[in-house]
Amino acid sequence: MLFSDHVALVTGANRGLGRAVAAALIAAGAKKVYAASRSGDPIGLEGTVPIRIDVTDPETVRAAALACPDVTLLINNAGVAGFSGPISAPSMDTARHEMEVNYFGTLTTTRSFAPVISTNGGGTIVNVASILAYGPIPQVGTYSATKAAVLSMTQSLRGELAPKNIQVLALCPAFVDTDMIAKVDQPKMTPEDVANALVEGVIAGTEEMFPGPSAGMAAAFRADPKGYERKIINFLA
Repeated sequence: MLFSDHVALVTGANRGLGRAVAAALIAAGAKKVYAASRSGDPIGLEGTVPIRIDVTDPETVRAAALACPDVTLLINNAGVAGFSGPISAPSMDTARHEMEVNYFGTLTTTRSFAPVISTNGGGTIVNVASILAYGPIPQVGTYSATKAAVLSMTQSLRGELAPKNIQVLALCPAFVDTDMIAKVDQPKMTPEDVANALVEGVIAGTEEMFPGPSAGMAAAFRADPKGYERKIINFLA
């Protein structure tokens, strides 16, 4: 894949991993990068075009798909984390919000942009999942569930969109040093390193990308799923 042939759109591009991905795509030679955010404000990176998308508002997503008819690479990055367990949370509000943004937001954006990508001859969709899709941590159990849903959806989309010449990939990082997990006291990858791994994975067509420590975590889960589950239950305890 030559990025000079592609126009990208990144959701949640105003900060953190999304902004780093936009920068990495520009550095890789992308023809254009639409930087999507709820405000639609410029993100201060040359080569990016600001566009307003609230992934929980289908009207803004549909409007963006009409305004960005040249997209061939979609990065579904927008996400939230409420840091609550399924039972310990005071209500189900956080779980519902996480699912609306992380799962339904990704699905809504994909449904609007897959026809655009197909019309342009095909391309790539990357869904940002998480290593927690494999090994959920109780303290962020509701978030983990949304990322498992994103991963499962990615696998379904892969088969559904293959005839349209669209490859669908999943990025499954561990902790990334962003505002969202600033309070988590664990080793973290920089957003730039994760973004570079995403670019490399898109070039290679890697169906599931495990940057940095997430590669070892995924291998441990596959080798001993129950043992990994027992280990993760005590994580952050």
